[in-house]
Amino acid sequence: MPQSLSNTLVHIIFSTKNRQKLIDEKIEDKLYSYLGTVCNDKKCQSIIVNGHLDHVHIFCHLHRTVAPSKLLEVLKSYSSRWIKTQGAEYSNFYWQDGYAIYSVSQSNAGSVIKYIKDQKQKHQSKSFQEEYRDFLDAHNVDYDERFMWD
Repeated sequence: MPQSLSNTLVHIIFSTKNRQKLIDEKIEDKLYSYLGTVCNDKKCQSIIVNGHLDHVHIFCHLHRTVAPSKLLEVLKSYSSRWIKTQGAEYSNFYWQDGYAIYSVSQSNAGSVIKYIKDQKQKHQSKSFQEEYRDFLDAHNVDYDERFMWD
């Protein structure tokens, strides 16, 4: 086979350090746009980026030559540095150490897009921690809660 082809869709979730509510209305749209641009620059076509006060969701095509851990390292380090240039109120901005990444089938892409688009409404009744646990449970991911939150 002379070509290497891939269509790997991934849903990425990560939080601010200690779930600090630093993604406010002043920064959120610019941050989501910035994260999408970083994905695109790393050959991982961004589909949608959204979140809420203390976390983000990124849905993108993972390029066949990009390791998930490398993409996350770049997303978090570049965006953390960028946010700190957006005003004194963001000088202590950090992302949590960990992240979650899930593969998504093409047939479920529409529901993931809708889920990510509706973040503000979802978090009127559910905290990030509750949402995160639900995702881990739904995807049968074993975890030790003592080590999940930083």
